[in-house]
Amino acid sequence: MNGMMRGKASSARRLVGVIAALALVAAGAGAALAARGLTGAQIAASPAHEWLSYGRDYGEQRFSPLTGVNADTVGQLGLAWHADLDTARGQEATPLVHKGVLYVSTAWSMVKAYDAATGAPLWAYDPHVPRETLARACCDAVNRGVALYGGKVFVATLDGRLIALKASTGAVAWSVRAVPNTRDYTITGAPRIVKGRVVIGEGGAEYRARGYLAAYDAQTGKRVWTFYTVPGNPQRGFESRALAAAAKTWAGNWWTLGGGGTVWDAITYDPRTNLILFGTGNAEPWNPAPMGRKGDNLYTSSIVAVNADTGAYAWHFQETPEDRWDFDSNAQITVADVVIDGQTRHVAMHAPKNGHVYVLDVKTGQFLSARPFVPVNWASAIDPVSGRPAINPAARYERTGKPWLSAPGAIGAHSWQPQSYSQATGYLYIPANIAAFPYVAAAGWKPSAIGFQTGVDAAATAMPANVVVREGAKAATTGALIAWDVAHQRQAWRVDQPSPWNGGVLSTAGNLVFQGNAEGNFVAYSADQGKLLWSFPTQTGVIAAPMTYAIKGQQYVAVLAGWGGVWDVAAGVLAKKGAAARNISRLLVFRLGADGRLPPPPSPARMVLDPPPPFGTVQQIAHGAGLYARYCSACHGDAAIAGDLNPDLRHSGMIGSAQALRLVVLGGQLHQLGMVSFKSVLTASDAEAVRAYLVHRAIEDKALESKVATR
Repeated sequence: MNGMMRGKASSARRLVGVIAALALVAAGAGAALAARGLTGAQIAASPAHEWLSYGRDYGEQRFSPLTGVNADTVGQLGLAWHADLDTARGQEATPLVHKGVLYVSTAWSMVKAYDAATGAPLWAYDPHVPRETLARACCDAVNRGVALYGGKVFVATLDGRLIALKASTGAVAWSVRAVPNTRDYTITGAPRIVKGRVVIGEGGAEYRARGYLAAYDAQTGKRVWTFYTVPGNPQRGFESRALAAAAKTWAGNWWTLGGGGTVWDAITYDPRTNLILFGTGNAEPWNPAPMGRKGDNLYTSSIVAVNADTGAYAWHFQETPEDRWDFDSNAQITVADVVIDGQTRHVAMHAPKNGHVYVLDVKTGQFLSARPFVPVNWASAIDPVSGRPAINPAARYERTGKPWLSAPGAIGAHSWQPQSYSQATGYLYIPANIAAFPYVAAAGWKPSAIGFQTGVDAAATAMPANVVVREGAKAATTGALIAWDVAHQRQAWRVDQPSPWNGGVLSTAGNLVFQGNAEGNFVAYSADQGKLLWSFPTQTGVIAAPMTYAIKGQQYVAVLAGWGGVWDVAAGVLAKKGAAARNISRLLVFRLGADGRLPPPPSPARMVLDPPPPFGTVQQIAHGAGLYARYCSACHGDAAIAGDLNPDLRHSGMIGSAQALRLVVLGGQLHQLGMVSFKSVLTASDAEAVRAYLVHRAIEDKALESKVATR
């Protein structure tokens, strides 16, 4: 009987295999048709039923003309299909759709293609990013999307490759190294297609990186031009007059750490002016003092415009001069025609980390206006003519020698999560963070061979084991979806959210705004008033931006779900506020009348603190706290409280064994999981000090839990 059952099961598996193979053959043919001949003109036209580039159109407006799903019908929206992903990290990509095929990247820079109507998988590609790359990726193993052009799908990988795949099969057409080295640079952003070229930047402004934007021939992968965002070593000369001019705004030996200014996300092409506008990151290190850094430090924390054909400098506008707070200008740049004071202006709209909405003339970079959209204390005002901020003297923490609690903080009032501009309402929809951040200059700080190069003392500002302080910090840390009236530079409406780090935004001509949130819901609001119209439980936090498309007249709305990113890995106890229980990475696709359901979520594991006995002197524990803050907290969380993705070391069995911890921290036994060896900067006694600190923290929080339980 058992043999008969095994035989039937084997036959069934063979039948399933045959059906799957036939489906893949048919799907491959469909994918080949889908990608054939996609041109720049088609991308520029951005047909309503497709989504051909990261922000849908070249202006990165993320506004869809589709009206099938609208304020009257959205209540009928249901789950059409979903796809579970094999990468349990933060999911940040926006899918693309062309001729019935949906292309999407996932964490670890993997790429997948699906039938956009049914969800049938067509092909999958894994670039096999080494997991130890995670040690130099500040903000999770994320990827924000792919680009389509000429029968190819382009993806940039976390370890710094730019890869062209055949859209029909997912096979590699070409692959090039797009970063100078694999020690300091990563790529998490989505490529853009501009006039037959693939344009991409890089990340790493905390890891000895010099920022740049580069363009590659889409057919061959050959680099065509490069624009560096900060000047290099003056003794070697400068690549352009623009960099020679920028060098006058620097002092000290900034180039030894690269200078920062990385182009890790925002890239917008404007066909009308033939300019590429892009945002740049912070100067490196954050604290200017150790490297003798002075001045504005161009072109960091700026919007820069270059000629799309040559990469030649056109103009720049610096939003945060002498940035020492990690106020990157890498948030999405949106271009549109807006009527301002009765005159139609072709403008760039930008809401960067520093908390202001900027409006600039696209052609010239002329400053038009800036207004704060969240509470701001690092600057007291913005000059109405030049756009230059009046910096609060107390915010220059390296000069005062005192702690500075900045609003906004390093997470930014608005980070990479895409905004959306509605042509129907004239509103810019901004996923805002209300989250302060403490800064203390590190005494005697020097660069190291590995880890963050910030020059700040993260141990001095770590969250204490104090219920009152923690609850107060949680109460003050929130988020909001803000509808911003661009023409009048004022808030039109606002939806307050329990926590920061909510998803990107999509607006539509159906008077809708879609956003996923940290609480684990995918939500639709009315675009004109912000009224809640529909919600779907995603079982996990959503940080990616939604998109929409239509097939045979039927409109679909898609979003990647999967909690993660820098807020989860680094924010400690604050990362747990309002967030869904765990990462469940999925692609979710909705349409009217669908009634699909997700499988029940797994029960969350209950983590119980069971620390080993305390050991170590007060001095040893303090030393370990400093080492942990500098080398460990970026992945394992502030004050040793991890988020959902990385191990919480307070719970690790290794903290009970000096040998076990040394084998990992110094010996690199878990490097294949992303935990590289720190033997270049730590000794055996240092590792033991870190262990003493971790045991101390576990004991502190065990006692804290007991106090809370007995209240």
